[in-house]
Amino acid sequence: MSKIETNASRRKFLKQVAAGATTATAASIIPSRAFSANKQLTVGMNIPMTGDLAPWGLPGYYGCEIIARNINAAGGVTIGGETYDINIATYDHGYETDKAVQGMKKLVLEDDAKMVMMLGGATVAAVLPWATRRKVLTTTLLPSDITPDSNYLVATCESHPLYNVTGVEWLARNYPDAKTAVIVTNNDVEYGLQSTATYQAAFEVAGIEVVDTNLHGFDVTDFAPIVSSVLDKDPDIFCMATSFYVTPIMEQLYHQGFDGKIISCTLDFYHEIIAKTSVDFVNGTIFQFPDFDDPALADVNFPDPGGFDAAFRADHPNDWSAVAWEYPVILLNWIENAQAAGSVESEAVTAQMTGSEQNFVFGGGSWWGSQLWGLDNVLVGKWPVVVVEDGRARIQEYGDLAAWLDANNDVLIKHMKALGLRTV
Repeated sequence: MSKIETNASRRKFLKQVAAGATTATAASIIPSRAFSANKQLTVGMNIPMTGDLAPWGLPGYYGCEIIARNINAAGGVTIGGETYDINIATYDHGYETDKAVQGMKKLVLEDDAKMVMMLGGATVAAVLPWATRRKVLTTTLLPSDITPDSNYLVATCESHPLYNVTGVEWLARNYPDAKTAVIVTNNDVEYGLQSTATYQAAFEVAGIEVVDTNLHGFDVTDFAPIVSSVLDKDPDIFCMATSFYVTPIMEQLYHQGFDGKIISCTLDFYHEIIAKTSVDFVNGTIFQFPDFDDPALADVNFPDPGGFDAAFRADHPNDWSAVAWEYPVILLNWIENAQAAGSVESEAVTAQMTGSEQNFVFGGGSWWGSQLWGLDNVLVGKWPVVVVEDGRARIQEYGDLAAWLDANNDVLIKHMKALGLRTV
């Protein structure tokens, strides 16, 4: 299939999903859908739905429910001559590795899941040996999970923490007088250290000096001393990398009168931060995850972003997080590749996916990863730079992650190695 044909097919599919949204509410209450003649196609989610990491799992399930509902309301999806309704099967592992293994086996062996979505980190590492032997197509939001032998593990949406460089690029261009930065974040390998190394590399490339870095444990309950210690360095920029503690850190920055630039990977639940500080204080904060009612999302590869946002917030008004749209993006990408492969089986879909050009959700799309992790199973593309304006997250531009990586891969590897992180 040519690139033109592929793009046309993709647009047709996305329109079908968006059209299904207009009938999804009715379809959910009309009994006739329960007697659909379509076959059932199950996709698994082996994610934390309770516990500390539930905000990075459960909202993704809610988002996938909306997409599946829309597809089914529009008549299902045709793959290899068969028409299917999408079923989302879940397993809550609470971010415990033994439960993650149990969850993977249940989803594949009992629920017949043809693909399994996961958050990443230790839980992916735990399931990977079994999933690889079984050739189960598995997805992660942490590309650092990928190894030279993880042929059936892909990161088709989130390229954490690589995309953080785009926020630094934008900051440096728009605030050229900001020349010094501090970083405060958690010291875990999966999120904090990976993100710290990436920000350090991005700051170096941008000509910004990192004057202090505080990598703290998960036992911190009072962030006042940590924040005051780094503010003693009088930084122009305060970076939280991928912190689990954005809200209490932002509160301390507010109370301690910081008036420089703030940059972070995520700013989940930023409305709560505004309520605890002020609109004026949070305005100008730079991060990487848009709300999906943003007008700048009109031309992205996602069906009716504004309608999706409205449906999500109507059903789950207090649960939106970065993953609310990420797992749905992964689901849509998998369906498109299954259609192109004419099969729902992992081997065929994986071969189609990794062996062809992909349309990334925000534009572009290149397979990457061998430079750091030994296998090009990470899909990188354009990524949004988001700034809070008048109390709302708004996209400023789509940064070119692939171009930055091509030009500065050696700097990134240097900082990854300096923090003892795995590289090939």
